Amino acid sequence: MTGTIDPSQPTETRTVLVTGATGYIGGRLVPRLLEAGHTVKVLVRTPAKIAGVPWLDEVEVVQSSLDDGGALRAALGGVDVLYYLVHSMAAGADFEPKEKAMAETAAHAAAEAGVSRIVYLGGLHPSNVELSTHMRSREAVGKVFLDSPVDAVVFQAGVVIGSGSASFEMIRHLSDALPLMPAPSWVRNRIEAIAVRDVLYYLVAAASLQGTTNRTFDIGCRQVLSYAGMMKEYAAETGLPHRVVLALPIPAPKLAGMWVALTTPIPLSMSLPLVQSLQHDAVSREHDIDSFIPVPEGGLTPYRRAVALALGKERDGQVETTWANAGADADPLPSDPDWAGHTVFVDERTFHGDVDPAHVWTIIEGIGGRNGWYSLPLAWQVRGWLDKLTGGAGLLRGRRHPGNLASGEVVDWWRVERIDRGKMLRLRAEMRAPGRAWLELSVEPDGAGSRYRQRAIFFPKGLSGRLYWLAVLPFHSLIFPAMSRNITAAAQKLASAEAGSRNAPRSP
Repeated sequence: MTGTIDPSQPTETRTVLVTGATGYIGGRLVPRLLEAGHTVKVLVRTPAKIAGVPWLDEVEVVQSSLDDGGALRAALGGVDVLYYLVHSMAAGADFEPKEKAMAETAAHAAAEAGVSRIVYLGGLHPSNVELSTHMRSREAVGKVFLDSPVDAVVFQAGVVIGSGSASFEMIRHLSDALPLMPAPSWVRNRIEAIAVRDVLYYLVAAASLQGTTNRTFDIGCRQVLSYAGMMKEYAAETGLPHRVVLALPIPAPKLAGMWVALTTPIPLSMSLPLVQSLQHDAVSREHDIDSFIPVPEGGLTPYRRAVALALGKERDGQVETTWANAGADADPLPSDPDWAGHTVFVDERTFHGDVDPAHVWTIIEGIGGRNGWYSLPLAWQVRGWLDKLTGGAGLLRGRRHPGNLASGEVVDWWRVERIDRGKMLRLRAEMRAPGRAWLELSVEPDGAGSRYRQRAIFFPKGLSGRLYWLAVLPFHSLIFPAMSRNITAAAQKLASAEAGSRNAPRSP
């Protein structure tokens, strides 16, 4: 049989190119491909987004866009397998043709470069129904690859359960917050989830398939639940009281998408396509993959086990990637001399503390998420809800790790634009505002102690931007002075706790 893996034979290594390496799946796939012995290239538009990943020195980074066929052909030189893991949650009239055109560019480039296989991850969906825009686009992209001269493996997966996945975060927040939830009728639809570890297992194995394959494979955990059942099973796994989900005879995907955006970290731009993709059953129609790739050792991961694993990763601070880390590109903050000729507003605060700069830095790098922003939590929450109501990120995105940050990661409604560990953290705002905003937090030695510096920087857009800055000035006058004091105070408390721990008598 062509296109199979013989478990008795050693895995043949390949040279692979991964697109979407800044995304949730791509960011986890790269280190697993390296562990399997493959030579890995990654194609990214903004290399700064992967500046902090632990595998950076083990891969070749190619800066380009999938719109540039010539650059993509050059990047694919000597590549055996192309992993196409790009799918935008953007909307608009040109969304579908743009997605299809990018896939066609990639397929042509792969054929001209002599690539042996394209691997794509699409979504489970029934046949002979009207699909949502995003599911229809994923199906079209998969067809582009199957119709190309290059052998293609197109996996079709349903809800992916893993720490930091958008689907898991949606289930988690809805289940945690709502013991009684009126819901549209689609919560009764049949869903087959899959653990992210099993998705990655199949993706890695696809590189080593022998011969030609060129087909789709449905993949899942082989356990079918309703969406309401998934929330109830989550509640049971986490020890929450029984969740009551009332399925109302109203589909209402747009209204449900708005509700999800307000009650979970998922922004409206993502919640709408996620909810729309749940309008139909998402269950495997075949299990042919078993004849090509053996099931993982120990079997596929059941749904509740996948939930437990995801919660354990979050609890232990071992979340590798999150859905939020694949944010839109944006221009970085210009250096100070380049501000000349621009309208710019700055709120700057400094505070001296008799504490080691290292302790201040620990507080700075741990800011946001569960640790909060060290000043008037209610004011931050109100601003977060206002941002959510206007379709922004809000404060619910949290952060991947409670104590460590890397360039490109999210911190609530901010994104790490630059981090000079031990010295400076620059955050770029992704909230809705008439202009571009940054927050810089830095620390330096100051005599026997440290000097903490804080800058809020705003480049207004037109008159509305100027009026916005004037409107928030009263809040800044309350929030920012308290923030500088409280961060230094938290650092002093941390230093005292560490000193107390060192001086505590040891038990015999």
